[in-house]
Amino acid sequence: MTKKIDPCTLVLFGASGNLSRIKLIPGLFRLDVAGRLPDHMAILSVGRGEVSREAWQADIKSMLDAKFKNGYDQKVFERFIARNHYQANPPTDPDAFTKMKSVLSNESIFPQNLAYFLSVRPTDFAPVVEQLSGVGLLDESKYWRRVLIEKPFGTDLASAKDLQAKITKHLKESQIYRIDHYLGKSALQNVMLTRFTNAMFEPLWNNQYIDHVQITNNEILGVGDRTQFYDSTGALRDMVQSHLLQTLALVAMEKPTNLSPDSIRTEKIKLLESIRPIPVNELSKHTFRAQYAAGRVCVADGHGENVPGYLEELAKEGVNESVTETYAALKLFIDNPRWKGVPFYIRTAKRMHEGNTAISIRFKKAPMQLIEGQHQNWLTLNIQPRECIKMEIESKIPGLDIATRTLSIDAPQRQQGDETIDSYESLMLNLMEGDPSLYLHINEVEAQWRLVDPVVKAWMADRSPVHQYRAGSRDPVESSVIFETKDQFWRYSIELGGDKH
Repeated sequence: MTKKIDPCTLVLFGASGNLSRIKLIPGLFRLDVAGRLPDHMAILSVGRGEVSREAWQADIKSMLDAKFKNGYDQKVFERFIARNHYQANPPTDPDAFTKMKSVLSNESIFPQNLAYFLSVRPTDFAPVVEQLSGVGLLDESKYWRRVLIEKPFGTDLASAKDLQAKITKHLKESQIYRIDHYLGKSALQNVMLTRFTNAMFEPLWNNQYIDHVQITNNEILGVGDRTQFYDSTGALRDMVQSHLLQTLALVAMEKPTNLSPDSIRTEKIKLLESIRPIPVNELSKHTFRAQYAAGRVCVADGHGENVPGYLEELAKEGVNESVTETYAALKLFIDNPRWKGVPFYIRTAKRMHEGNTAISIRFKKAPMQLIEGQHQNWLTLNIQPRECIKMEIESKIPGLDIATRTLSIDAPQRQQGDETIDSYESLMLNLMEGDPSLYLHINEVEAQWRLVDPVVKAWMADRSPVHQYRAGSRDPVESSVIFETKDQFWRYSIELGGDKH
């Protein structure tokens, strides 16, 4: 369903950064190719250094050439390049924002509905908002003004509340778009539609039929050149607090009244606020953390590669010890009638044997048990790398005997000819449309930090050595301590036969 977009100007802060060069500007070009940008739409890229418009447009061409190696439509390129302008905003210039206002006031070039994308350091979120407000660039008396704030929104509950207090001096909640790029993934958006548009699923989506739910994000990659950032963050704050709790909200929330942004957000907030706090005095039963040690991982060409452990990588940076987790697993319960007693297992890890993001739902035992240990039904919604829906059911083996085997029904979500849309493209379009349904409300942010904070603090306070797992291996056997029953196990890849422990 295509929505009408008002004439507008997208003001892109941090234009020379990697996110802008690799994702945002190529993404905006793809939106233009798809005919989704309004005719009267301009892009003002904001960077620290002085760059002429001609030089910036030449730079944009190099970004597009690098991204689209098979070429692109020249007419669309000419239309797109004409939309692009550049504004220097050096931090040493006290009049930088006044100059920006003067440039943007030219209505013949820049439509006056303004969307700001703050691809800047988290410490700059509040100062940029304050300075935009100081020169009147957030005033909505005549036109709309929206501000997109990149992740992370705070580093804990206190800092999130502090950032919220600073920016709401100048912005209404309806103007704030807190991004979680995971929510822009088509396969993740499909979770809600799979549930609510299929009569065969929703009646079973409760504690009467579901044994447990697993939400997984595993990577083959290590921390790379983000060593110092990662050591101050860890897997719990980097992935669980944002991406995976949002995924859980989509899996478990009640059906919204309709598909309006307010209805969807309302149900997500209710769900997140109903997650039971993790008992800090019983962390060992509800949480597990570990770090990857040296090992061997599979690289893109299928060959193995020996890689160092996390502590070895830190040692190269002069850090001799760390309790920061690269593997985090949690057991969560939702205190509402639908999910009472159903454990939700969330895990994320680096340097695993495979990279996969998936939601795996295990159903309870069937009413007829022919043999001990008979397989239970599974439904897997795979997010990446392969977007698909898979069901596993028991079926009779042809022959004289009464016996069953597991059949896998595997349906690819992405089919030949389907659009391939990057999550940032989807979210930038939503920003211009004024659709915040895939952005985080402050109540969601606070509920997520409220849940994670006590675990982060307890883990940081416990300085004993963290469990090690070999790079390229599967989940540590010790992580099974969080399972509710002995017959539960970590679900792996979607390939039948490769998914058991």
